[in-house]
Amino acid sequence: MSSIKIFAGSSHPALAQSIAAEARVPLGGLRVTRFSNENIKIKIDENVRGSDVFVIQTSAAPLSDHIVELLILIDALKFASAARITAVVPYFPYARSDKKDEARISITARLMADLLETAGADRVLTMTLHAPQILGFFRKPADQLLATPILKEHFEREDLSRSVVVATDAGAGKIAGHFAKRLHLPMAIIDKRRVDDSELAMSSALIGEVEGKDAIIYDDEIATGGSIQEAARILRHFGAVRVRAGATHAVLSGPVLERLGSAGLDELVVTDTIPVSPEKARGLSNLHVLSTAKLFADAIVRIHNGQSVSEMMEEPGES
Repeated sequence: MSSIKIFAGSSHPALAQSIAAEARVPLGGLRVTRFSNENIKIKIDENVRGSDVFVIQTSAAPLSDHIVELLILIDALKFASAARITAVVPYFPYARSDKKDEARISITARLMADLLETAGADRVLTMTLHAPQILGFFRKPADQLLATPILKEHFEREDLSRSVVVATDAGAGKIAGHFAKRLHLPMAIIDKRRVDDSELAMSSALIGEVEGKDAIIYDDEIATGGSIQEAARILRHFGAVRVRAGATHAVLSGPVLERLGSAGLDELVVTDTIPVSPEKARGLSNLHVLSTAKLFADAIVRIHNGQSVSEMMEEPGES
């Protein structure tokens, strides 16, 4: 069997180090040089010939720099004769650009899949895509992990007998429904209408019962916080006692601190697929960041050993 090696770009060093530690594989050595003309040079500092290589790079600011860095790193490993290269992308870039809903626009998530393949990636490992059909953009094997087990374990530390899982809109119904099923809880859906690209949505109705209950808003990501802010407002209006929120990806962009600060959440739970800056961590006193390192490490070991990754997402008794 070929040796396993793990390399990391510069987007999220803490997560990469944690994944490598969990997998019991040291991070591979490399040097990144950024020239005055903003070109990037990457040199692999060890032999990877015939190795099974995993490259960790998430989508974090500056996004375009990190995308190019990932592509160059994969290309360098390819021409250093790595046997197989798996791109480990915890938060997939341009995941929201998954459909042609306007004239003359790019389906950029598909473009990202094409670029990874062209650079030399033989496989992709990611987590909680905005839309599952993005997996269909890949012509190489692609695995999607879900943060459900991590968030489930966190919320189960409290009594959930009076809780209900809430989807921020109909589009989030599938992922929220999956979470509700795992927690054996009922689900409610907020009727949210988005009229433009301003990332501001208005909610006016609720499908389901939340009066006198603890509501857990569940979504794939939190960007500017507008959906969570509006969901919290309408849940309070319909009589929810407590409002908590859980999401996989903490994008936390734009006016998120102001919006989430005024949302009155009792708890905000996210994972570390994207680094959370100290400023944002300080600004969100109710924030809990859960580690995805063991989940990614287990998946990496399974891929290396030729084992099923989808089995990791199954509850006991499922097949």
